[in-house]
Amino acid sequence: MSYSKFTLKRVKQEFNLDIIESQDLFAAIEAVEISDYLRTTLNYNVPLALAISTEKARSELIIANVLLELKRQLNDQISLFSGINFDVDNDRDLNGVCDYLLSQSSEQFYLSAPVVAIVEAKNEQVTVGLGQCIAEMIAAKIFNDREGNPVSRIYGAVTTGNNWKFLKYEGDTVYIDRLEYYIDNVKKIMGILIRMVNLEA
Repeated sequence: MSYSKFTLKRVKQEFNLDIIESQDLFAAIEAVEISDYLRTTLNYNVPLALAISTEKARSELIIANVLLELKRQLNDQISLFSGINFDVDNDRDLNGVCDYLLSQSSEQFYLSAPVVAIVEAKNEQVTVGLGQCIAEMIAAKIFNDREGNPVSRIYGAVTTGNNWKFLKYEGDTVYIDRLEYYIDNVKKIMGILIRMVNLEA
């Protein structure tokens, strides 16, 4: 799984990126009401996932349910992929398994462009996954360009399930949001995710 080899320092150097960490990227985005189903699910699942305290539990019990709600909120007009191989450029280590990919396509049987967002699950601090998530975002840009569906920006998130850190990749610059958002503010997280997949943030 080569994506996991990337630290923030390595990805910045190898892809000649500017990293900006000082902006509140999504502070102005409004919260979005969530379904009673997600509210009930998270009320039960979050304490359980945090007690189990493994990456798998957090991914299955929290993150997957948030992303499924996103898909429902957008009337299934996006596709959601979990744990798929995303081999884009083996020579540059842009290959391996991505935790979650979001595509602006309703086609669910195969990944089609454009991929607009990457969500990387981590059991540790979110900062540990930043390099890996950025590498996956770069791969998504290459994938989109290769498929003839370029988009101007790619979004990412690194999350433990409990806390979420969002990123934006545009041009040769990666913006890492100064703020982290917590699952008790899931309406705000949902608002950010909706804007991300609509490429409006």
